[in-house]
Amino acid sequence: MSEDALVPFRGSQPPGMVSDLVIPGALDLDGDERLWVPQAPDVAFRPLLLTPSQGYFVNLLRVRRSGVLSRHRHAGPVHAFTLRGRWHYLEHDWEATEGSYAFEPPGETHTLVVPDGVAEMVTLFHVTGTYVYVDPDGAATGYEDVFTKIENARRHYAAVGLGAERVEEFMR
Repeated sequence: MSEDALVPFRGSQPPGMVSDLVIPGALDLDGDERLWVPQAPDVAFRPLLLTPSQGYFVNLLRVRRSGVLSRHRHAGPVHAFTLRGRWHYLEHDWEATEGSYAFEPPGETHTLVVPDGVAEMVTLFHVTGTYVYVDPDGAATGYEDVFTKIENARRHYAAVGLGAERVEEFMR
């Protein structure tokens, strides 16, 4: 190995580049409950990265009930890593089990279900763009995006004593 191999980069980084983000214990699924932002009864998310300038977010979604969670259409791609439990879409014959990776293409509409017997499902989702909640015929009933995630987290963190500004630690 050459002597230069152990020398840090001496150049400058690109102008306007955002700072790195490292979250120790990000996958501690049983840690501080205050970090989990309620989304619906028995459903919460934990933000890991909120990027309003590029319209995407990365979060952990935790569901502590079985049944239909939501029917929604994605405007952008979604990447999912199942960390605990299992889930599936009514429109597909696959099931995401612990350790699974799933890719969801832009434009797809599907209905997320946590099967009976699953006490808890936790999945890391990387979502680009908006997802639109729809009825069975595709009529819009609501939406979610990085901006709604930021506002929900800001409100929750203020209410539980972490401070509304805590959400800024996840923003890039």
